Amino acid sequence: MRPNNHDRPRRRQFTQYLPGFIAAFALAVAMPANANADEHPIKLDLLLGDVSLNKLAFVMAFDEGIYERNGLAVTPLFSRGSVEIIRKSGVDVPDEFILKGDAETPIKIGGASPTYVRLTTRADAWDPVILGSTHRTSRWRVVAQPEITDLRQLKGRRIGYSGEGAVTHYMAISIAEMLGWDPRYDWSMLGDALGVEALELDHVDAIIGPELHATMAVDSGFRIIADLGEYNLPVAGSSFLFDREWLAANPETARKFMKATVEAIASLKNDKEAAFRSIRKWFQITDPELLEFFYREADKLPSKPYPPYEGLKKMMEIYDSHEMRKYEVEHFYDDRFIKELDESGYIDGLYE
Repeated sequence: MRPNNHDRPRRRQFTQYLPGFIAAFALAVAMPANANADEHPIKLDLLLGDVSLNKLAFVMAFDEGIYERNGLAVTPLFSRGSVEIIRKSGVDVPDEFILKGDAETPIKIGGASPTYVRLTTRADAWDPVILGSTHRTSRWRVVAQPEITDLRQLKGRRIGYSGEGAVTHYMAISIAEMLGWDPRYDWSMLGDALGVEALELDHVDAIIGPELHATMAVDSGFRIIADLGEYNLPVAGSSFLFDREWLAANPETARKFMKATVEAIASLKNDKEAAFRSIRKWFQITDPELLEFFYREADKLPSKPYPPYEGLKKMMEIYDSHEMRKYEVEHFYDDRFIKELDESGYIDGLYE
């Protein structure tokens, strides 16, 4: 029987997408979605560094069983220092999720900028490789004392950041340059002044506020004077930092982790109630308006978390030194795993 005319375009359409289907099938074989029944999950401690929105996808992966579905038994942990900082803003973290002592983890989620500034300023610093990032362009707020209404009113005043080389420090320098200011002389940049407490004690006139800190500051009566997302500044922010030796020995585990990560980001974007559950649990935000504000910020996380290429280049420019010039930007990242997930069509498929 001859096929009718209606069948022909459908066949052409199928063959048009056949290469993509083959690539996706090959990726699925290489990275099974579920651990076999007789396969023990791979145990991993994951250091999340600071308590911030950039960590929401990773705690959601823990809460929603996404790690387990990918054959991983991941325990999310926060550094004690970051927990102490966020406690000043009213958020608590149970002891079971705080890193004990100087324990090491093969994977850390944290700012690329402070990591590589340490690498070029300290003799014994860690030299990890970035597999991806959820913070490639500016997304935070400048939060100021109530009487300040505009960024330019900060000239000659005090801006707070967390520490030298930190993403907040990097962004303060970037803002000053954007305004045509000398960051050393046109305002005072003060460290150890990230949270709401620094504003409440009048130690600073403004802070660079990550989403959670900005949310708490606004709730305490302070004013957002700039949404840095409007300026599209390149940032070497929250990145997936892998120990180089561990990665070389465990590429399949790294592949599973990256797959779980893009699935968790998709879950965050596709399932608002699941995101709310994790926000309530980990960040103790229960007010409906604050939940919506926090979720809107979380929804801006990139679905395809490539390394922060441009942010790394800008970091090398801002923190230029003899030691920094020993490195090419390619030394800092390995994008093969995220490319596999993207080019196979797997990430796009999570949103269909």
